[in-house]
Amino acid sequence: MSEQPQSPIQFLTPEQSADVDKALLSSSEKFLTRLTISSLRLLKIIAEDRGVSLDELTHEQVVAWFEQDGKIRREQGADAAVLKW
Repeated sequence: MSEQPQSPIQFLTPEQSADVDKALLSSSEKFLTRLTISSLRLLKIIAEDRGVSLDELTHEQVVAWFEQDGKIRREQGADAAVLKW
């Protein structure tokens, strides 16, 4: 039985991006807003993966998660990792 490839996680939906575009913000403020929204989504994924609430998530857990995701990317390929870059 072959596994279906997972669809990539969308860190910023088209609707969210459109809302940012409509906001009365400078280009740099829009970039930071998109980054913040995407970061929140990723932090939620990390907290769930670590089995803690978002409020309990520590910077050490974030670093460890990125190390793990990087290791998965190196050993199993980019499609197996959460972050696709």
